[in-house]
Amino acid sequence: MYFYVIIPICLRSRKQKHGGLWLHLKQCFMKVIKEKHSLAMRWTHWVNFPVLAVMIWSGLFIYWANDSYGITIFGTTIFQFFPEWFYKYFHLKQRLAEGMAFHFFFMWLFFINGLLYVIYTIVSGSWRELVPKRNSFREAWQVLLHDLHIRKAVPPQKKYNAAQRIAYTAIIIMGFGSVFTGLAIYKPVQFYWICWLCGGYHVARILHFALTIGYVLFFMIHVVQVILAGWNNFRSVVSGFEVTDCQVKDLVKPKENEEPV
Repeated sequence: MYFYVIIPICLRSRKQKHGGLWLHLKQCFMKVIKEKHSLAMRWTHWVNFPVLAVMIWSGLFIYWANDSYGITIFGTTIFQFFPEWFYKYFHLKQRLAEGMAFHFFFMWLFFINGLLYVIYTIVSGSWRELVPKRNSFREAWQVLLHDLHIRKAVPPQKKYNAAQRIAYTAIIIMGFGSVFTGLAIYKPVQFYWICWLCGGYHVARILHFALTIGYVLFFMIHVVQVILAGWNNFRSVVSGFEVTDCQVKDLVKPKENEEPV
């Protein structure tokens, strides 16, 4: 949907010879307001942000009770998830029951919101703009080089560029993975078959933890990209519309005996 708002911001005139006649080539730049994101997309996006934040926050309360993960190389622990000062600073200790209550409540909001988004993208056909194409991985590399200012040429950009297609599709898959592994941890007896598919309770917990780390990394990169993209891009996710510049050209026949300048 497009809304054309005729606001000339620059008006230039030059002469060009065409077929023995000199024509005035007049350029007019206009502001164009066009719809970019639907209400359903914006609703699920902004609902998901606080819900996922609460899920991660409450998940830390649960993880404190058994913080057994870290990065170990050749028997030497490089990093432990998480240091003692981390628990003290964020007041995460001794809050297991509170974390479980919040986590198990908000997981249903997370699941329902994500399910509504997936259903909407399928029914509306928006999945065509979201799912990576055959050449998306090659173009995503071009996007990365451009963002790092190594490559000057601007990669192909429609509603989503190739890197966004891959990232947003991966987040949807990660969401299903979190629900799947979460159920295996939540009810390992009742959902024994899910637990078995995950490779057991401990593997399901590792996968669940790894997916959470993935969300945090995605969020950090996403915020940086939003800042770099500017206000117009952020406004489109809030209002649904973006403002772009559109160049309009008009050919005006000159008066008789008028010489070019």
